[in-house]
Amino acid sequence: MSLKSLIQVIIILIIVIILGGVYFNYFANNNKISLENNEKKIQTEIDINKPKKKETKTLSDEPSVKTEINMSKEVKEVKEVKEVIKENVNLKKKIKPNKPKINNMIKDIEYLTTDKSGNKYKILATSGRTNSEDNNILGLNNVRGIITSNVRSTIYIASDFAEYNSSNLNSNFYQNVVINYEDKEITCDYFDVDMQTNIAIAYNNVVVTDPQSIMKAGKIILNINTKVININPDNKKNKVTVKIN
Repeated sequence: MSLKSLIQVIIILIIVIILGGVYFNYFANNNKISLENNEKKIQTEIDINKPKKKETKTLSDEPSVKTEINMSKEVKEVKEVKEVIKENVNLKKKIKPNKPKINNMIKDIEYLTTDKSGNKYKILATSGRTNSEDNNILGLNNVRGIITSNVRSTIYIASDFAEYNSSNLNSNFYQNVVINYEDKEITCDYFDVDMQTNIAIAYNNVVVTDPQSIMKAGKIILNINTKVININPDNKKNKVTVKIN
């Protein structure tokens, strides 16, 4: 090989070495920078995506939140107080004592009166109750009446119920009425006694029984003083019927 060719080869090798060194240094530095940049980018993304550490400070520590909480507590307390008051009012209504009922029932009643003619009128009842509209009227149960006179026979009266007026001494017997005097027995639905006039009237389903006969009539008027009986039919069509025993 000639010297000239050798020199050319050496020059070419030097150029190749220089180019190779430049290329290596350039790309090596670029790769390093790129790698560092990539690492920084990755770290940045990690920092961004990394969840933030929760603060230990609670919402209740904020002044506005504390105010709202306090107001909420006050409102709740006010509501509770109202509920308690309401419950107490309702409880008072429930336990409010009822007014005591006035029991005007009277037991073992006995009235004794004497009229201007000297007739004595006694009325007995096992129980009675005053009338709500008129305190002078007394409703009687299981009633017995006795009318006595110094010159006439005693009259006995019995009925399931009666009304006695203490102001005028009138009596109205009704339901299963039975009147006995001398040898006669009268049964009827109603028997009214007026002590001012000394007149007693039996009416509705009147039956008069004595040892000799049974008589049916509409109405019988009895004079308490004279014991005279006036017998009347219940209407013009129906006459008084008498059955002889």
